[in-house]
Amino acid sequence: MLEPFIRVGILSAPVIDIVLTDMYTVDGHQVRGPQTISRTPDGRIAWQGKEYDTLEFHPYNSDGTFEIKDVIIGVNFHWERKEDQRFAGSARFIVEGDNLTIINILPVESYLLSVISSEMSANASLELLKAHAVISRSWLLAQIEKNKNIAETGEHYVACTETETERVKWYDREDHINFDVCADDHCQRYQGVTRQTTPKVAEAIAATRGQVLKYEGVLCDARFSKCCGGVFEEFENCWEPKHYHYLGARADNVDENSFPNLKDEATAVSFIMSRPDAFCNTNDEKILSQVLNNYDQETTDFYRWKVEYTADEISEIAYRRSGIDFGTIIDLVPIERGTSGRLVRLKIVGTKTTKIIGKELEIRKALSYSHLYSSAFTVEKQDINPETGAPGKFILYGAGWGHGVGLCQIGAAVMGAKGYDYRAILSHYFIDSDVETLYE
Repeated sequence: MLEPFIRVGILSAPVIDIVLTDMYTVDGHQVRGPQTISRTPDGRIAWQGKEYDTLEFHPYNSDGTFEIKDVIIGVNFHWERKEDQRFAGSARFIVEGDNLTIINILPVESYLLSVISSEMSANASLELLKAHAVISRSWLLAQIEKNKNIAETGEHYVACTETETERVKWYDREDHINFDVCADDHCQRYQGVTRQTTPKVAEAIAATRGQVLKYEGVLCDARFSKCCGGVFEEFENCWEPKHYHYLGARADNVDENSFPNLKDEATAVSFIMSRPDAFCNTNDEKILSQVLNNYDQETTDFYRWKVEYTADEISEIAYRRSGIDFGTIIDLVPIERGTSGRLVRLKIVGTKTTKIIGKELEIRKALSYSHLYSSAFTVEKQDINPETGAPGKFILYGAGWGHGVGLCQIGAAVMGAKGYDYRAILSHYFIDSDVETLYE
C-alpha cells in the first residue's frame, strides 16, 4: 500500500483570502502572492475575472506553502479564536451552500506532522508523541474507509432521532461529504505548518511511519480526548450504537480492570465528588505543558470541576444552545450514564417543556455557551423557593474533559513520564489491540 493523500476542510466563507507564499500553478499558469476567491451569486467560484466550478492551486515545488487569514479554531469551545495559518500542499476551492470551502490536500504523514503538534505541545515526551501518531493515523484511515463503505453500500446514516419527549444526537465526521476530515476538534485539530513541527515530533512520525492500530485485523477507530476523569467511556455511549471491544471500559491506572459501576447513579455521584487515583489525576505543570497548548492551559482544572448557574442563566443557555424553549428550568434529572459516569441521557424539566436529551456532546452543548468540559457531572440545587419548590441556583460538579473514549491525553502523558513506551500506552487505552504497519 502506498502512502495515501488526505483532504482536509479548513474554512468556509463567502470570500476567502489566501497568500501563496511560494510559487503555485493554477489553470495552466504560475501564480504567487495574495489571492481573493469568492462565491458568485449563481453558486460558482470567481477568481481573477474568471468563473470556475472548482479551483485548485498546486505547489510548483513539493515544499510550497500558502497562508489563510483569520481561520477559526476551537469552534464553539470556551477558547474559540482566530489565527492566521499556513499550510503545505494543494488548495482546492469548492462551493458548499452559500459559502466557499477551502480544502487542503496533502500526504497523510505530512498531515500528521501538524496534527500531533496541534493536538498537544510539540515538547511532549517522545513515547507520547509516538502513541499519538499511531492513533491519529489509525483514526484518520478508519474514517476514510468508513465513509467509503457508506458511499458504496448506499447506507443511510442517521445521527439524530427526535420525538416530542426525547432528542438523541451525536456528532461525528460523517457530517463531511466533500472532504475526508475537518481541521477542528470535531475531527482532529489541524493547523497546518503553523504549529508544525519540532525534531521530536518529526522523529515520532518517522519512527512510526505507516503504523496503525488494529483489532482482529480491522483498523481501529482510535478515539482520544483530553482527560477521561478516571474511567474510560465506551464508544456507543457517545456515537452510533455500535460496540467496539477495544474502546471499552477500563480504569485509568495500574489496576486497570478494577473500577466501580458508574452506570449506577449513587456510585457515579460518589465517584464524581471524589478524586480517585488515576494517571490523569495530575497537577504537574511540566507534564500538563506537554499535552496542553497555551489556550488549553487556560483550563485550570479538568479532572474535577465545578460550574454554577442561576436558574435564569441555565434556562437562557439551554434555549439558545438547543433551540428548545424549556421555559424556566426547574430540574436536571440523570436518566442514563455510561461506564465513565458520563451522562448519555439527561431529562431537562422546564415550566414550558420537559425533554430528554443525549448523547454526551448534545448535553455538553445544551448546558454551556461553549461546551461543558464533559457530561460526567452531578447536580446540586440551591436556593429552593419554599412555595414552588423551584431552585434559584444549579451547581454542576463534573469529572474529566471531553468524551473519555480511547486514549486519555493527560493520562498518556503521565504514563510517558513514568517510563511507559508507546506500545504499552496504546495497549492500556485500546484493549487487546495490535500495532501493524500498513505502508513503509
